[in-house]
Amino acid sequence: MNQIQRVLNLFRKTTTIRASDLQAKRIPRSVLTRMVSAGLLEKVSHGLYRQSHTQMSEKEEMVNIALRVPKAVFCLFTALQFHELTTQLPRQIWIAMPQGSHKPRIDYPPIQMIQLAKKSYAEGIDTVVVDQVPIRIYNPAKTVVDCFKFRNKIGLDVALEALKDALYQKKATSDELYYFAKIERVQKIILPYMEALAL
Repeated sequence: MNQIQRVLNLFRKTTTIRASDLQAKRIPRSVLTRMVSAGLLEKVSHGLYRQSHTQMSEKEEMVNIALRVPKAVFCLFTALQFHELTTQLPRQIWIAMPQGSHKPRIDYPPIQMIQLAKKSYAEGIDTVVVDQVPIRIYNPAKTVVDCFKFRNKIGLDVALEALKDALYQKKATSDELYYFAKIERVQKIILPYMEALAL
């Protein structure tokens, strides 16, 4: 089997590969350059490739970030949009990273990063598969609570819309919201709104 065929075999389980994936298979990176020139592959962004004419979902940008920044957890606007809890269309991809992390150097798409303390960062992460790639994203309850915590960044109106939608669509329960509100220390802020919506 030639090296081009070995690269193509990597696409059996995924739609996007990293140049670093070739090292484990002992395939020279120059093979990728040749395949791009021949029109077999497209370079998605630095170090990321996919087969030409691959149909990707609208979540392709999330997949690319998940592959390049394994510690990233999608949050706030990006998670709201994923869970269908907002009418906003963010221009940036929002990610959470552990406290003390450097912002990833990615040219595209534009990234907005928040840093969270250990417990806050680790709680409420769902792993979902998008385009055959596992991505980490905060669940609806954690996302709504984060919106209240970061209301100065994203707006209280966005947080309220998310809370209302999450409860009405039954994507989060009051107990789940209260659990994350305690972790994020925003119980006093979110509780009056939860009580008003429960009436």
